[in-house]
Parts: sequence; C-alpha cells; structure tokens
Amino acid sequence: MRAAVLTQFGAPLTVREVPDPEVGGGEVVVEVLAACVAPYAAEVFSGERNYPLVPPVVPGVGGVGRVVHVGPDATRLRPGDLVWCDSTVRSRDDALTPDITLQGWSSRGEGGARLARYLHDGSFAELMRVPTENVFPLPAAAGDDPARWAALGVHVIPYGGLLAGGLAAGETLLVSGATGNLGSSAVAVALAMGAGRVVAPGRNQASLDLLANRFGPLVRPVPLTGDEAGDRAAMSAAADGPIDMVIDLLPPNAPSSAARTAAMTVREYGRVVLMGGVGMLGGDDLALPYPWIMRNSITVRGQWMYPRTANVGIIRLLASGTLDLATERVRSFGLSAVNEAVTYAASHGGPFDRTTLTPPAR
Repeated sequence: MRAAVLTQFGAPLTVREVPDPEVGGGEVVVEVLAACVAPYAAEVFSGERNYPLVPPVVPGVGGVGRVVHVGPDATRLRPGDLVWCDSTVRSRDDALTPDITLQGWSSRGEGGARLARYLHDGSFAELMRVPTENVFPLPAAAGDDPARWAALGVHVIPYGGLLAGGLAAGETLLVSGATGNLGSSAVAVALAMGAGRVVAPGRNQASLDLLANRFGPLVRPVPLTGDEAGDRAAMSAAADGPIDMVIDLLPPNAPSSAARTAAMTVREYGRVVLMGGVGMLGGDDLALPYPWIMRNSITVRGQWMYPRTANVGIIRLLASGTLDLATERVRSFGLSAVNEAVTYAASHGGPFDRTTLTPPAR
C-alpha cells in the first residue's frame, strides 16, 4: 500500500510503498476513505510541539473507511462496512487507569509509548490497522461524502469534554478558545446537546461574527482585550445570568491568564473542564485561587480526549442532523499531495474549516 511517512521531524512527509497491515485477534484492517489533517499538523511534524512520535511513522488521527479484514473475535463487523476509526487507543489490561495512545499521533507516559510501538501507524495511508473496539459503524449517508464526515474526529473531542462536565439541556456554557478550530466545534456541539446559551470569547472579530451569524442569539460573542478584570466582567455580562460550566480549549501558545479569566466566570457549584494545551510548551502554570475554588464549591477537572462511548453519541448527533456538517468548508487532497494538505491546513484553521486526505480506492 501507499502511505505518507514522517521519516524525521522537520522533513516533509514522504509518500511511498509500505507493507500492508495484517489483521490479528482483536483488530480490524480498514481502507481509509478520508482522514482529517489538523490545523496544527505542521507544528507536530516540525517537532515544535514535541509530540512523542517515533519516526519513521505513518501519522494521522483516525478517519472514515471501509472494513477490509476483521479478526476472528469480531462478531458484528463485516468486510465492506462503512466505519469511523477512533484513534484513541486504551490498554486492555487495566480497567481503572488504562494507558492511552493516539494512534499515529501522540501518547501518555511509558505505557502509552508501549502501545504506540505496537499500534504505530495512523490514517495517512491507504490501509490502517485498528483495534476492534475502536471501529464504529456509520450511517450509509456518510459514504456519500466521507471527507465531510471525517470532521467527526474534531467534534468528538469537545463532545467528550462536555460529557465530562455534565452539560445539561438549558444550561449556559462558556467556551474558552471559542474562535479556534476545536473551540468553535464546542459551540456547535453544545447547542446540539441543548445548551440554552453559549458565551464565546475570542480575539478574532471575524470568527466571533461567524459564530454569531451561524447560531443567532443563542451565542453571545465577547471580544477579549487581555485585561483580566475587564474581560471577566464582559463575559459575565454577556451570559445575562449564571454560567453553569466553562470548557477550556485554548492552544499551547495561549497565556494561562486567558484560561484563568474564563474559568473564574463560572457560578458557585459550577464546573470547569480543561482540555486545551495551555502550558504544554512552557509558560506560567494555571493559578486558580484556592479560596475561590473551595468557598464556591467549584469542580475543576481535566479531560484528555473522550470515552469510547462518545463516538457513538457524536455519530448519532451527526446522523440525526442535530449537529450539521453541511455548512462546513471542506478541502480535500489526495495522498500524493499530503504536504500541500498540511500547509493548507495550517493557514485554514478557523471555525468550521476542514482539511482532509482522501487516499484513492485500491
């Protein structure tokens, strides 16, 4: 098969022939129809983000595909099935604290690194080997436009954070980082889940306008100035009532002060979910006041990615049309143009911009 290979950090990806993956017990081999190219992929491949990838490696985070082979223990999946391949792989030998790797992308700790050495390659290829439990059936409609459905891999991330925070219908949510690729997705997913109001702070006025125009009065955009007290007051005023939950999806280059300002708008007994990259490339720690957390009974939790069941939930939201993919801007590239795709994605990382690889059918 052909695959795009990262041979070393800082070098362009090389498209070349590599051996076809072989299916084993507990595994599925899938023909990749479409895979999302993250806006920050260039930062990963350059080494700027210091991800624990070990070249040579086929990168790529999940994708839409068709089952080619199934292992002997698969009871429902069949060759030809249209599926979503989730990249978040969990070890099977510890139910309470499983090690995690993002197949073809990243990992957590030594246990995650061991998983990554086995499930080494991602979706920038014609074929991909995936654990059986990471393969989820898609509705037939997804086969008409797999490149558009590959955005599932973006939407499932904030969906996992909203589930972790227990977002309930009618609640007011503040999305820290709302004008980014993941943050804007959080706005859309929250409304699909029944949020009564979403406060959307950001510095990019064009992106704030896009959110307001797309979702109407349910979204309250707030231009940020960088002044903590002033921005906190503006966000609280925009909510026009208590803010039940804050989700932070700011990127690594954002200051911790921005995350703190947003978090401290939450009401007494409110919840704060941290999913962004603040501090991962250095900088100040997130300093939330102990007395404020304790006296206001605030719940603060981190959430890396999402539970397996979130894949089923987000597919249902998409299949029902509650979460609409039709208005997203999708640009597709063939596998041979993978480096063009990475460059394009880096300059088109705004709200609802998607870049996908669509390897040709074998």
